[in-house]
Amino acid sequence: MECFRYSHAICLTLARQIDNNCIVVADRSTDWPEQPTLSHQMALGLGSVLYQQRRQAMGEILGIGLTHYPGLMAPDEDRAFPLTRMLRNPNVSAELKNPSNWPEPMRIEFGEDEGVSSAKDHRARLVKGFRKQREELDAFNPDFVLIWGDDQYENFKEDIIPPFCIMAYDNFDCTPFAHRKNNAWGEPNDKVFSYKGHPGAKQLVTKLIEQGIDMAYSYKPLHEEGGLGHAFINTLLYLDYDRKGFPYAVIPFSVNCYGSKVIRNQGGAIEFGTADDPPGPTAKRCMEVGAAVVRAIQDSPWRVALIASSSWSHAFLTDKHDKLWPDQESDRARFEELKAGDYDAWRNLSTPQIEAAGQQEMLNWMCLAGAMEELDRKAEILDYIETYVFNSEKCLALFKP
Repeated sequence: MECFRYSHAICLTLARQIDNNCIVVADRSTDWPEQPTLSHQMALGLGSVLYQQRRQAMGEILGIGLTHYPGLMAPDEDRAFPLTRMLRNPNVSAELKNPSNWPEPMRIEFGEDEGVSSAKDHRARLVKGFRKQREELDAFNPDFVLIWGDDQYENFKEDIIPPFCIMAYDNFDCTPFAHRKNNAWGEPNDKVFSYKGHPGAKQLVTKLIEQGIDMAYSYKPLHEEGGLGHAFINTLLYLDYDRKGFPYAVIPFSVNCYGSKVIRNQGGAIEFGTADDPPGPTAKRCMEVGAAVVRAIQDSPWRVALIASSSWSHAFLTDKHDKLWPDQESDRARFEELKAGDYDAWRNLSTPQIEAAGQQEMLNWMCLAGAMEELDRKAEILDYIETYVFNSEKCLALFKP
């Protein structure tokens, strides 16, 4: 790092001389008088302040946990589609297809309008949380956002399923509505959302490998034709729900959350085979990766927002409920552990436990948990939304510096 010393004549312009690659400080120089004037003292003081501010800004991290729930993309009238679709599945018992046999809170949420009224309340709570997170993101003003998200048979298919992969693309041109008949914003199906990548992606890969994390990376998409899989693009759309633009560079960090079901189910509810695929990474390994990311960032000049994007237990992954509603009990346990900062409880979860609860996508949150444990931070909970009808529980949280 280079350090430049300026004389007192330009001390008042020092603030404009700082960028991400150098520190400008004011110090005594050979032409200064033996008894410094007030302007000399100002230069010394300002230089010291600027140095400290820049030093403190390096490697700063903001943590955000949210959901990329696909149902929110649709108008409220279509929001109960995961449940209504599953009710048409011949593998669901006739008994559970009858609402009179559902848990009472599920019947109330479904109501007389197949969940439309509940969908409006559900959206309002989520959007309120997204707006608060965007407010904090703007105040933090990161150099880039890193998003931990899952790939559901979108970019990675039978040819390769990496446990983790950093998408070190130069830019992303996404068409998230291309295969939708409509969307909640009423935007054209061919609308393109463009985002920029960040050169820090390559350096992050290097730093992770140096720490013993055998990190995969890619410079262009493999199968995904829409730019980014839904876990990533939905996150960006929700953080820009009011469409004021998203100026921050993006580094997508893919996690193989679906593990044993990623090929068998092609990332969804329908089974295309009977044999399980190999598992995804463990909760422990995800937390180790998250901690390693923090150490890499702390050794960098960047301000970074680390974002975990997923809902928690998913109905269509919860076999014990015939895939109709999520595992609230397990999610409540994870929620209490998160509030208490009990990261050991998350680390010790086994893959069979996670899969039995339909919490596969929480591996994205495990990465964030490992990062926040490394920083010794606890979550500020913005909202925790339980549901029987809308497929999955959602937690919205901040981990502020």
